[in-house]
Amino acid sequence: MDAKKTLAELKEKIDPELNAYFSRVIAENEKIDKNVGNAIRYARDITMSGGKRARAAFMYFGYMAAGGKEVEEIIKTSISIEFIHSFLLMHDDIIDRDEIRHGVKTIHVRYGELAKKHFKKKDPEHFGNSMGIIIGDMMGALGNQVLFESKFPSELIIKALHKIQNIVTLTVIGESEDVFIENRGQATEEEILRMYENKTAKYTIEGPLHLGAILAGSEGELMKILSAYAIPVGIAFQIQDDILGVFGQINKIGKPVGSDVRQGKQTILVVKALEKADKMEKAILQKCLGKKDLSQHELEEFRNIIISTGSLEYAKELATTLIAKGKKKLEKSDIDPEAKEFLLGIADHMLNRDI
Repeated sequence: MDAKKTLAELKEKIDPELNAYFSRVIAENEKIDKNVGNAIRYARDITMSGGKRARAAFMYFGYMAAGGKEVEEIIKTSISIEFIHSFLLMHDDIIDRDEIRHGVKTIHVRYGELAKKHFKKKDPEHFGNSMGIIIGDMMGALGNQVLFESKFPSELIIKALHKIQNIVTLTVIGESEDVFIENRGQATEEEILRMYENKTAKYTIEGPLHLGAILAGSEGELMKILSAYAIPVGIAFQIQDDILGVFGQINKIGKPVGSDVRQGKQTILVVKALEKADKMEKAILQKCLGKKDLSQHELEEFRNIIISTGSLEYAKELATTLIAKGKKKLEKSDIDPEAKEFLLGIADHMLNRDI
């Protein structure tokens, strides 16, 4: 199985369900308030403009791994985690002051610009942030609503809803750890990896896999197997994301390269570089971190130090080790062969991806 191709094929099935649900919600809300209807329409534009639907795919294959048979229903229901994803991203974009998402202006930036045009005596940034929070909350509610409306047995829906709240709670913990670390301006490798586990691994891979398995009526041993795979693979995914954030291309990652540096984020790359850098290199790293008007030349200096200190190589090796650890746990299991093949393949793709 070509996991990347399988993911793309699933996206082609998931996107129409996601788009149709958005359309229904827009129509319903426009009858109540046109401004909210327009805001949800813009949220749809952002959501549909990019994204691999990886979380929905993990939810689908978690269901398949547990022997689920209602294929059409799990595809329809998998959009729940995509709405949760949109909810968390909209809030995260405000926290990180990101202006672009999937190549489209983030919702708080879009509404900040509208405020400048229509509400000249008001604070446009505050208005934009307010709308970003509000519509983010709406996306979270829709994620729950999709599950409420699904045709799975009610007792399984309740278990899945409980799991979604757990996913959000752990993501909030991870986000909080990230905010504290960024503002403190320093962190240990252990702190960074713990934050990656809560903010990324449990939300991106473990949570969706568990959601699918729950809706197939599974619990117990399978959940342990899925977690043993998901946590190391999810951390490796975030490490690769950090690498792309510094060394990627804007047309591929969908947001400005170097934004993590401009925000002063403490990543595994930064932690290891500061550990190995000499006095002059440390001064350059510290000068670049958190500099809002970071120039291309300064970004290149930052990149060169990440490479020369061995930090980039360390991060790549750590990600490779974590992927191997996660795959080893899964290879020994007797889960559904198709699900196992996809999960093993997508782990390798995550490590080698350039977007």
